[in-house]
Amino acid sequence: MKLTAILTAILLAGPAMAADGTDPDWPCIQRKQPHLSLGQMWSGPIPDDRIMQLAQDEQISALAARLEQRRLPIETAEAEIAEFAGTTDNDGLTALMVAILNRIEPDRSALIEGIARYGRKQVQLAQAIEKRRETMARLEAADPPDFDAIDAEEEALDWDQRIFIERQKSLTYVCETPVILEQRAFALARAIAGHLQ
Repeated sequence: MKLTAILTAILLAGPAMAADGTDPDWPCIQRKQPHLSLGQMWSGPIPDDRIMQLAQDEQISALAARLEQRRLPIETAEAEIAEFAGTTDNDGLTALMVAILNRIEPDRSALIEGIARYGRKQVQLAQAIEKRRETMARLEAADPPDFDAIDAEEEALDWDQRIFIERQKSLTYVCETPVILEQRAFALARAIAGHLQ
């Protein structure tokens, strides 16, 4: 039962320890950055309507789709960017960056929403564990105690705690994923900007 209280305290303290401290649903220690903007990572030209349209070009869209994939090593991505830079100008490079961000940003935002839902479910599970603990205390204090009910409640409590712990273990990976996407966007932006004239 002490483990339950500790788990509850850790989970409920987790959002308060999050770097921005403003979202009670945010279970990660990483600062919540709901959206990425081009201005955060791009030092090149500000895209106008023409460049935004150019970002829809079939060749640029296909290259952006390839470059944003995390399984593609960044060194390979840099080589493909260099090859593309030899065939285009600053507008084409800016359009490529826009196309990449247009792909990464929605995926990353959806992932952040999923993490918030995950955090809410963990809080709900922690609350359910605490209620089970209170129920067990009442059952144990009864005279005479109902041992069958105590055993059933203890089994349910053990199961909920096991689920909670497993979810907390996977939370580390889940919380790192938006950061990985953000880092990739910055790395690609830097590689593309390196070819601006």
